[in-house]
Order: sequence, then structure tokens, then C-alpha cells
Amino acid sequence: MLREHFPGLNKQVHAKPLVYLDNAATAQRPRAVIDAVNDYYLNHNANIHRGVHSLSESATERYEQARRSISRLINAPSEKDLIFVRGCTEGVNLVAQTFVRNRIKAGDEILISHLEHHSNIVPWQLLCEQTGAKLKVIPMNDQGELVLNELDQLLGNKTKFMAVVHVSNALGTINPIKKMVAAAHEKNIPVLVDGAQATPHLKVDVQDLDCDFYTVSGHKMYGPTGSGVLYGKAEHLNAMPPYHGGGEMISKVTFESTVYNAVPAKFEAGTPNIAGGIGLGAAAEFMMSVGLDKIAQRDQELRVYAEQALGEVPGLRLIGTAVEKSPVFSFVIDGIHAHDIGTIIDHHGVAIRTGHHCTMPIFQYFGLAGSCRASLAFYNTEKEVDVLVESLLKAKAMFE
Repeated sequence: MLREHFPGLNKQVHAKPLVYLDNAATAQRPRAVIDAVNDYYLNHNANIHRGVHSLSESATERYEQARRSISRLINAPSEKDLIFVRGCTEGVNLVAQTFVRNRIKAGDEILISHLEHHSNIVPWQLLCEQTGAKLKVIPMNDQGELVLNELDQLLGNKTKFMAVVHVSNALGTINPIKKMVAAAHEKNIPVLVDGAQATPHLKVDVQDLDCDFYTVSGHKMYGPTGSGVLYGKAEHLNAMPPYHGGGEMISKVTFESTVYNAVPAKFEAGTPNIAGGIGLGAAAEFMMSVGLDKIAQRDQELRVYAEQALGEVPGLRLIGTAVEKSPVFSFVIDGIHAHDIGTIIDHHGVAIRTGHHCTMPIFQYFGLAGSCRASLAFYNTEKEVDVLVESLLKAKAMFE
């Protein structure tokens, strides 16, 4: 069974078997990722790229092999189009402060959507404060789907950039990214896609999407925390100035001037999270060995089952009922605070998330402070969904 690859699932919480349904916050790690990180520290621990000794060369090869593996996972044209970052948050900030900042001025517009995580809102607000640009928002409807019949109007003459999420971390909504990118490109507007929640669930092909930038979060897709990549079209990355200055991103330094290194090194100043990058490469290889289509199919089987099962809980209301969605369920139960629900069912071994999920504007739309969120991965089971429902029924009975 695939669950056997995930040692973190084999534990008890409050003397109950763990039911881990907080995958949108961070996923569990397969043994292959844990072993890859351990192997680096045990057998290849050296700095990369700059050394000519054997240990440095073996570490460098593993790090660059990871870049190649992630490139294959998302079908990038070349591994050189991938920059290692700490996660999607750093990727968005990098693009905002290098690519977009040089193309925008007071009165220009940046377009995002109502479904964004704070990490794809705040960087653009900061940029608008710095430049005098304006932030515009694609609206959503009561199902948690974007209202795209307004997209052509929102993509106006002043729009210089669009940044949109592929899959909502709060509602699970899967946006029609290829269609949205095409609409923006018709008006020569570049697009960044936040793929934090997409790569764990979908077969992502950045060439097919034709996006200009795509961010990947390592710990959402079974890799280490503090790891991720930013994909960018080669012509953009080559034209962009560096984000950080320091070692490795240079080819020549004098006190008068500096000549920058080629991409991707130009954006990777200093000693990186070597173990994290290697672990992320192992996660990509693991996912491809399982089969991306198989993962996507299993996710949808769990989504259908969980939707039906949660519907049996009296007073439970799902927030976000998009037709196209991943197995992520935000919900409230009449008369019970989300934090109380989360605390009670934790004593039944069930781990879910409560709060606003770093998407305050979404819950402001629905008139809520937050919700409970159960987010499933392909290693979850129908039996675990049943345990979730049973624990919710017990929590509800405590307040009757």
C-alpha cells in the first residue's frame, strides 16, 4: 500500500490512530524523501557548485539532479528555467520585486483573484505601495468559483500583470488556468500562477498552460519545508535583475562593479537549502513513480466520497462548492465554533485545520471569521473520512 511509504501516518494521538487531514497546510513525507535528506547529511555533506573535491561534486550532482527531476514533474522546457526558492511565498516576492517592479508605474494595475492566499496578495499590495500602482480583483460567486465573464473587462489597458492561484487552499476550487492565461496573453499581459496546492493533486504542465511564471511549494507536495521552485520562461529570467546579492550569483566582482552569473545561479545567492532541494527532488521522483494520473484519480475518488459523507452531518455547511475542485473541504457547523470542533475531534485522533487559512478575503465574502478545513491527500482512505464524520457527530452531540 502507498501508505506504507509514509511513516508519519503510523502513530497515535490521544490513544487513537492518527487521521491526518491537514494536507493543505503541509503533507506527510514519504520514506524516499526522508532517506534522501539523511543520505545527504550522512554521506555527501558539503557545499555545492564551488568545490572541486569529491564530496562537493557529489553534493552538487544530487542538487542539480533534483532540479532536473522537478523540471520533469512540471514539464518545464529546461531545468535551467527553475530557480530554487524557500517556497511559493519567496517565488511570488521575487517576481514582484524583479520582473514586475521594472514594468510598472503609478496608475498601472495588477490583477489577482478573490481566491488568493495572503502570500499572493500582500506582495502585490507592497508593490502597489512602492509604485503607486493599483490592485484589482477578479470576483468570485457563492460556489467559490471565479466570475470569469468579467475577466476581459478587468484585463484593461492599464493591466501590466496577473497573478492567480491554480487551486484554492481554502475551498479547493480548481481554476481554469489555461483559459485565464490565454485571455491575458491576448493583451500581452504576463501571468504568474501560484501552484502550491496544484502540484500535490494535478498533473501540471507549464508548457501547456503557457504561464510566464509558476511557483511550487515543496512541503505541500511531500517534500521538505523551506523548499520550492519558481519556474519562469527563459526570456524573462534572463532579462530580470537579481533578487539577492552574494556568493554564487556572480561571475566577477570588483569594488567598482559586478558581473552576474547566468540563470539560474543569478537568483540563487549564498549557500542554499541543499538538503531541502535534494529532498524536493526525491518527492518529485516519488510522485512520478506513483503516477500523476493515478494520484489525481485517487484524489477525486476521495473528494466524491467525502462530499457525500460530510453531507450526512446535520447542520454542517460546506463553504465552496465548485464543480471543479480538489479534496479540500471548508465547513462550519451551526452553533459550534470552529476551534471547538478542531479541539474536540483532535481527541479522536483527527487532525484538521481551523481558522481563516491565510485567506481572510474569502471568509469576509461569506461573512465568516473562518472555518474548519479537512484536506485530503492520495494516501488518505474512506475509512478515515468515516472517522472524521463520526468525530464530528460526537462533537455536535456535546453541544446539544
